[in-house]
Parts: sequence; structure tokens; C-alpha cells
Amino acid sequence: MKKVFATAAAALADVPDGATLMAGGFGLCGIPENLILALRDRGVKGLTVISNNCGVDDWGLGPLLQTRQIRKMISSYVGENKEFERQYLSGELEVELCPQGTLAERIRAGGAGIPAFFTATGVGTVVADGKETRIFDGRSYVMERSLFADYALVKAWRGDRQGNLIYSKTARNFNPMMASAARITIAEVEELVEPGELDPDQVHTPGIFVQRIIQGPSYQKRIERRTVRES
Repeated sequence: MKKVFATAAAALADVPDGATLMAGGFGLCGIPENLILALRDRGVKGLTVISNNCGVDDWGLGPLLQTRQIRKMISSYVGENKEFERQYLSGELEVELCPQGTLAERIRAGGAGIPAFFTATGVGTVVADGKETRIFDGRSYVMERSLFADYALVKAWRGDRQGNLIYSKTARNFNPMMASAARITIAEVEELVEPGELDPDQVHTPGIFVQRIIQGPSYQKRIERRTVRES
């Protein structure tokens, strides 16, 4: 199976309007930036995007908000994006907020074929509204459905032509679990190598989970918010 694509646009060519996407990253760390920009340029609309957050106004998933391509966000934290706030408050954007650990487990469960699970997080809050609750060993738990997407867009440090991936430090974040929780996983890597060049003990995502891979032409190491103090 040929997995390597020459460009991000080629790897995304069959993504339709209305698709459900997972996008790796935490803040601006470990985001599939080239795939996101190529998706913006394709102009697909009505997307449901599952991601820890929605980037900032001009980076990460922010550009897809600016072009009104996202219909719904399933996220944990969205506080760094003014356009996100504006669209949500004006009713242009549907939002499903989910506690961060629960979001991670919903994605992991989706990749493991588990349809739902019970967690104590959110019991007695709006998070539990409309959801089944049960008592186990005297404690209340709320049922959460797992998440599975049409496409997962992930970012890795190194990858080989068979799709085996290694992530760099905290850029690992949501990427490995998302790679297993989609019908088609598209990975972008900073460095693409030949099979056999990666130490098998260091591989975080086995190639069986990855259907397409590209080597990103360039990367920006942006910081969401820089806090400084006078010397």
C-alpha cells in the first residue's frame, strides 16, 4: 500500500463537506499545521472538528474558523481564540465542551472499539445534562460516548514510508490516540525516512493505523501566549 503523498493537498483530496475530523495538538504544540492550511485552501465546509482546542485566531485551527469551514467543535479548552468566542456567542458555531481527561478517554475508547464508558467527572454539572448516570460502589458516574472520526490529522516528528510514527516530547499529546480513532489517518512529519531506520522500541504509532503520510515543507514554532517580567 502506497502511503506517501507528495503534498498535503493530495492527501486531503477526498475529504468531503460535512466530514468529521480529529486534529492533534495541544495549544499550538504538535498541530498538523500543513494539513490544516491545505484543508482551508480546499474550501470544504460544514466540518465537525474534534480537537483539544481551536488554536488562536490566525494559527492552528483558527484559519478554518475565519473561513467559516467549521460547523461544530468538540473541544476541552477554547479560551485563546476571539473569533471562536464571537461565532459561538452569535450562534454561528456549535460547541460541545468536554473535560480534558474525558475527551482523551473518549478518543482512546473510540480507537479501541469501546462504544461508551462511565466516569465520575462532570456528575452534577451541565456536563451530565441529558446523559445516563449510574451508581457504582456508592458513587455516581455519567456515561460518555466514545469518539470516532472520518479522518484524523496528526503531526509527528519522524515517520517512515510505512506510516510508523515517533512524536517529540509534549508534541505527542493527543496525536497517538487520534491516529487510532479514525477511518483514515493522515500524518504529517518533519522528517520522512525509509523503513527500518526507526528504532521499533521508539515507535509511538504503528503504521497499521496510518493510511497516508506527507513530509511537511516547513514548520513554525509559535507560542500561544508569552509571559515576561522586567529584569
